[in-house]
Amino acid sequence: MNAFRQRLASLPRDARDTLFLLLVIAWVVLPHTGSLPVWCSALAAGVLLWRGRLAVAQRPLPGRWALLAALGLALAGTLFSYRTLLGREAGVALLAALLALKTLELRARRDAFVVFFLGFFLLLAGFFNSQSMLAAAAALLGLLGLLTALVNAHRPVGRPSLLESARMAGWLALTGAPLMLALFLLFPRFAPLWGLPSDALQGKTGLSSSMEVGSVAKLALDEGIAMRIKFDGSPPPQSALYFRGPVLSHFDGRRWTAAAPGPGSRADGSQSGRGPEGPEDAATLMPGPGDLQVAGSPVRYEVTLEPSQRLWLLPLDVASQPLELPAGMRARMTADMQWMSWRPITDLLRYRAVSHPQFRYGLKNPFRKDRPPDLRPWLQLPAGSNPRTQALAGQMRQQTGGDARALMQAALQRLRTGGYTYTLEPGVSGQHSADTFWFDSKEGFCEHIASAFVLLMRGAGVPARIVTGFQGGELNSVDGYWAVRNADAHAWAEVWLPDEGWTRVDPTGAVMPGRIGQYQRLRAPDGLMAGAINTLSPGLLAQLRALWEAADNSWKQWVINYTQTRQFDLMKSLGMRNPDWMSLLRLSGILLALAGLAAVGWALWERRQRDPWLRALAHARQRLAQAGLPLPASATPRALAAAVQAAPWPQELRQPWRQSLLALEAWRYAPPASGHGHSASALAALRRQLQRLPLPAPPKR
Repeated sequence: MNAFRQRLASLPRDARDTLFLLLVIAWVVLPHTGSLPVWCSALAAGVLLWRGRLAVAQRPLPGRWALLAALGLALAGTLFSYRTLLGREAGVALLAALLALKTLELRARRDAFVVFFLGFFLLLAGFFNSQSMLAAAAALLGLLGLLTALVNAHRPVGRPSLLESARMAGWLALTGAPLMLALFLLFPRFAPLWGLPSDALQGKTGLSSSMEVGSVAKLALDEGIAMRIKFDGSPPPQSALYFRGPVLSHFDGRRWTAAAPGPGSRADGSQSGRGPEGPEDAATLMPGPGDLQVAGSPVRYEVTLEPSQRLWLLPLDVASQPLELPAGMRARMTADMQWMSWRPITDLLRYRAVSHPQFRYGLKNPFRKDRPPDLRPWLQLPAGSNPRTQALAGQMRQQTGGDARALMQAALQRLRTGGYTYTLEPGVSGQHSADTFWFDSKEGFCEHIASAFVLLMRGAGVPARIVTGFQGGELNSVDGYWAVRNADAHAWAEVWLPDEGWTRVDPTGAVMPGRIGQYQRLRAPDGLMAGAINTLSPGLLAQLRALWEAADNSWKQWVINYTQTRQFDLMKSLGMRNPDWMSLLRLSGILLALAGLAAVGWALWERRQRDPWLRALAHARQRLAQAGLPLPASATPRALAAAVQAAPWPQELRQPWRQSLLALEAWRYAPPASGHGHSASALAALRRQLQRLPLPAPPKR
């Protein structure tokens, strides 16, 4: 390590600054490696390592033809990966490649400036992938690194230490922080320029607009947070925390899809109309149920919903009053009690809701209140699908006399006592998934169980459908929010009972009661690090996660979710009656103008200030002149020291002055190897020392 430090200290300043800049560029590119093509990450790493080797060996940079060849490879790779050079993904990949390649022609200061500005753009593009606290912290560290390198590029005189340049960069960032905060609070909040990356089709827990049963052999738990809930008072028990999402009614033999009946629907129950956001939004044109009856005390709460790229708003089942949404958003309840937005949720969304866990609906036709509901769509079964399940349904219908409630209880009793198991590794069940579950494997997770239960009910003549959403939640004791995770995604059933309407039935609770009552979810095994922490302190890992999630929640509530509504509320608190976009723009313009005037004033004041080293030298010369040693204004510190040495002063006065003046000279001109520091603090100490040194009494005139 010592040899490496000595080798690094022996390099010229340009080489040391180049190595530091390469490290900063590597840090800026690093957050993008997960989204960049492999060739782009490899190209950037190879070029940076090559450039570092050239700097250490002090060898010349490659010629123009080599750079043109590398540029051609970068363009060809971008076209091959994205079929275009335009767009967000292609642009970020090309920007990362060009930033790395630009380091191979750092021949002048203007080349370094191009690298700096490309680095700032790539730093900002990192928020395309993530807007988390970690991403913001990494961007802040990269910003300080680029500012430090920029300060280095503007200091050709002498050899100031990297630490001093870093202090200067930190001071610049600190002085710019108030303006940044003001712009964050007041600049108009346009729709975000970025979105969440598309999720790959893989076997992970989560919510989807359809449900294909039996196609996933192993399910991976996704512990990411889907939404956070803040209850106004005491929350309902965990067994009552059902957050309603898509309702799946149509089954084609393999896949369940949402198909709400009503005017304009086809024979298979799918919508023939097109809503404002496309086919998936067609259900938002349907009226809500007109016969909703609620009981018990209402539950009032606030939901912070993570971006999902979907239309679903997931209130507690069921929301009995319209949701309180931010300004500019609209939503309505569909005929199957699902709340949907008119546009996909692409940003963090916070809204308030009022729900009643006890409810009843579905006894009237939502389209013709004078007619009974048409239940045929919820009895639909594909021809030839799951024959053994249909046979079992016929037997149960004969045994119970066709009573819907008795059929439901008989099916639940079979789940309780038939040796069925709740598992995350159900295996692939093939075409007849319900037959496989009821008679062969007897294993499955909530999707298998709910699907098999609904198919059995339909086969017995009981209208039934699947409701998907989230069940349960976990209280964070640090901030008081309930965290609902993607792993809490759940599927349950609704059956239609005479005189009661649609009734929630959770067949998973019959197989594994703890999943619903005590929130005993299946969990993935701990990794090596988590296992070691749990061994040392069983509760430490849970406490650390609670602290981190509370901090992340605060970041999202106060930074990511700083919306237009909050801006307008802030402006109202400042005395504006009716704030709008124009008032925001005017206030931002005034703020920028004031900041510009302040910057100009500071620059003019700085121009009037002399070099601090020259000020120290002038002050020392002035004191010596007062003691009877008049010297020209061009005298150097060594000339002053020689004059002091020749003066008829006592030795105890001459020696400190001579040493201090030579130290002042060394601060300016001596190399760092001599042991003299070049920091501003060292210069300030020398200036104070020259001010305190005693002088003989001035000669009498």
